[in-house]
Amino acid sequence: MKQWFADGVFRTILRNCSYLLSGKLGGALFGLVALACTGRGLTPVLFGTLVLIHSYASGVGAVAKFQTWQLLVRYGAPALERGDVGEFRHVASFAFGLDILSGLFGLVGGLALIPFLASWMGIQAADLPLAMFYCTLIPTMAAGTPSGILRVFRCFNRIAGLQLVTPILRAIGGAISYFGHLGFVGFVLTWYVADLAGDLCMWWLAVRELRRQRIRGALRPGLFGPARHLDKAWEFVWTTNVAHSVWAAWGPLSNLIVGGMMGPAGAGLFKVATTFFNSATKPADLLARSFYPEIMRLDPTSGHPWQLALRSAFFSGAAALVLLLLVMLGGAPVIGVVFGKRYIAALDLLQIMTGSLIVTMACFPLESLLYMAHRQRAALVAQTGSAIGYALLLFVLIHAFGLAGAGLAYVGGVVIRALLMLVPTLDAYRRREAIPYVAVQESPA
Repeated sequence: MKQWFADGVFRTILRNCSYLLSGKLGGALFGLVALACTGRGLTPVLFGTLVLIHSYASGVGAVAKFQTWQLLVRYGAPALERGDVGEFRHVASFAFGLDILSGLFGLVGGLALIPFLASWMGIQAADLPLAMFYCTLIPTMAAGTPSGILRVFRCFNRIAGLQLVTPILRAIGGAISYFGHLGFVGFVLTWYVADLAGDLCMWWLAVRELRRQRIRGALRPGLFGPARHLDKAWEFVWTTNVAHSVWAAWGPLSNLIVGGMMGPAGAGLFKVATTFFNSATKPADLLARSFYPEIMRLDPTSGHPWQLALRSAFFSGAAALVLLLLVMLGGAPVIGVVFGKRYIAALDLLQIMTGSLIVTMACFPLESLLYMAHRQRAALVAQTGSAIGYALLLFVLIHAFGLAGAGLAYVGGVVIRALLMLVPTLDAYRRREAIPYVAVQESPA
C-alpha cells in the first residue's frame, strides 16, 4: 500500500477525485433539498411528470450527443504532452463542430417526436407545451467540449465548483416554488434555469482556460477539415458516440419505460431510488473522470496503467462496501425525512438495486482501459449488449414483479455490462505489447 501512494500518477488520480468528490457532496446535499421541495410541493403524479419531462430532454441529448470530451482527452491530452498546440486546436475545433451538429439534430428530433410519445410516457396534453419548452435545453445538454477542455488541462478543482451551480439554483428555486406555492410551472422553470446556468458556466470556464493557456482559435467549429489531421478520428467519434449514448441514456430511458408501463407515480418512485443509488456510486464515477485523462498520458505497453486500474478498482470496491451498509441502514429515514412517507415505497426498490453497487464501483476502470488499448469497438459492443439486455429485462421483470422488477432489471443490466467489458479488457492486457503508442519526445537540454 505504501508503494501505491509513492506513485505520483496514483496520487494525482486520488487528488483530482477528491476535488470532484467535494463538489459532488455539496451538490448531493443541495440536490436532496431540491428534490425534497419538489416532492413535497407536488403530488406524486406531477412529480413523476416533471421527472419524465427532464428525463426525455436529457435522454434525447444523451442519444444525440457525440462524446467530444472523450475525443479531447484521447487526442488532445497526448498532443499537449508533446507540445503540439496545433493538433490540439484541430481536436478542439472538431469537437466544437460535432457539438453544434449533435445539438441541432437532437433539438429538432426531440421536438418532432415528443408530441407522439407524450401520451405513452404519461405526460398529459396540458403539460405538452412545457415539455417542448424544456427540450430547448438539448443543445447545451449535448455539448461535451467544455468539459473535455477542463479535463485536459486538469482543472478538476474548477469542475468541482461547477458541480454546485445546478443543484444550488435548483434548491433555491425549489424552495421559492414550494413556499411561494408556484405550482408545477414554477418547478419546471426552476429545473430549466438551473440546468441552463450550469451548462453555460461550464462553457465560460472553458473559454477562460483557453485564454489563460494562450491558445487562440481552438473554438472555431469544423468537421472534415480538422478531422483530416487526426488519425482515425471519425472512427473513434462514431464508436464512442454510440457506446456512450447508449450508456448515458440508461437512466433517462429507463425512467421513460417505467413511466410508460407503471404511470408517472411509478416513474417518480423509480427516480427517488435511482437518485440515491447514483449518489452512492458517485465515487466510482469521479475516479473514472480523473483516471481516464491520466492513463492516456502513459505507455499502454507497460504495466503501469494496468496496475493503476487494479489499485483504483480496489479503493472503489472498498468504498462500495461502506456505502452499501449506509444505504441499507439509512435509506428509510432519509427518504422519509426528505421526500415524505408517501415515497417510502422506493426503499424496497433501492435495496434491490444496491446488489449491483460493488460491481458498478469496482469495474469502473474497464472502459477507460479499452479506450487506452484502442478497443473502442469492444466498449461499443459491451454498452449496446448490456443496454439491450437491460431493456428486455425491464419489460419482462416489470410485467412479472411490478416495480420491484425494475430494480432486478437494473442489477442484471449492470452485471451484463461488467462481464462484457471484462472479457476484452483481459484480452487487451494479454496483448498489450502490440498496442500502438507514440512516445512523448523530451525537449533537448
